[in-house]
Amino acid sequence: MKKALVKHGNSLAIVIEKAVLDLLGANAETPFEVTTDGQALILTPVRDSKRAKAFRSALDNVNRKYGEDLKRLAE
Repeated sequence: MKKALVKHGNSLAIVIEKAVLDLLGANAETPFEVTTDGQALILTPVRDSKRAKAFRSALDNVNRKYGEDLKRLAE
């Protein structure tokens, strides 16, 4: 499915159809984590804010401890 960005004030937005939201179990109240791999935009519904916060903290900890090593491995 190809989507176009639409102007929304001073920003751009993407409209997500109800069928896709239903498939994700999301609605207008669902928060989404927005990340990127440098080439793609990744939208992930946040199911449990405590779990998401703990995961982010663990990820930050790993990146802090091993970030340079991981960068070298990726080269």
